[in-house]
Amino acid sequence: MCSSTKGRGDESHQSAFLCPLSHLSKINKAASGFGIKAMVTQLQSSTQKDIIYPDSDGQPMADNTKQFNWIVAIKLGLELLFTNDSNIFVAGNLLWYPLEGNNKTRCAPDVMVIFGRPKGDRGSYQQWREDNIPPQVVFEILSPGNTVKEMIEKYKFYQRYGVDEYYLYNPDGGELTGLLRSSNELEAIEEMMGWISPRLGIRFELSECELVIYRPDGERFATYVELAQRAEQAEARAEQTEALLEQERQKAQALEAKLRELGINPEQL
Repeated sequence: MCSSTKGRGDESHQSAFLCPLSHLSKINKAASGFGIKAMVTQLQSSTQKDIIYPDSDGQPMADNTKQFNWIVAIKLGLELLFTNDSNIFVAGNLLWYPLEGNNKTRCAPDVMVIFGRPKGDRGSYQQWREDNIPPQVVFEILSPGNTVKEMIEKYKFYQRYGVDEYYLYNPDGGELTGLLRSSNELEAIEEMMGWISPRLGIRFELSECELVIYRPDGERFATYVELAQRAEQAEARAEQTEALLEQERQKAQALEAKLRELGINPEQL
């Protein structure tokens, strides 16, 4: 979910709040005789420091197993792609707060990639604590629960706060959409079949209406289950190779023992 503080109601609230602040100097002057000027200033600064940025917006990560599996697959594939680069941070369903002092303006992309920020655990992505670097690439996996209004809000959010590449995939309809920043706007990519992400270097394809993502080396993004199966197969092959080597060692030792029984030194052969 994305949300922000906008609207007339908020403006009137801000005006009502700013009015007494405009008279703060008069309050301080009147209060100075009672020695409470410092206290008023301290209360104002402590209020700014006490703003809480929640780690959760109360929304589920996914509405169904299909959406969840795609989020995990894309996040895992990107993490593996950049595993050797300590200065690229990949996150899934992490709340992004672009503005300091504002805990209402926030969004949690299904997957986001930030170049120039170190890997590591975070409760949320507070941009002002991250050298003010916004996520450059975001992914959204659609589900039946997503509304048109919600997706328009996300588009506006990503456009306003600096996303360079925005990809949306609908696994139910097999629809893939991409948007690329041009000046101050995110503009639709005309052809996504075979499209290569400028930032990520990955290639997008649709095979029988299902998204397929290829790494720069041509290897396909795999699911967690596929990666686990590959690891098990590799381990099985390694164990089989070790067993064959052990058999050959035993044969060599038996032959050496037989030759010695016959009075032949194997080392002189």
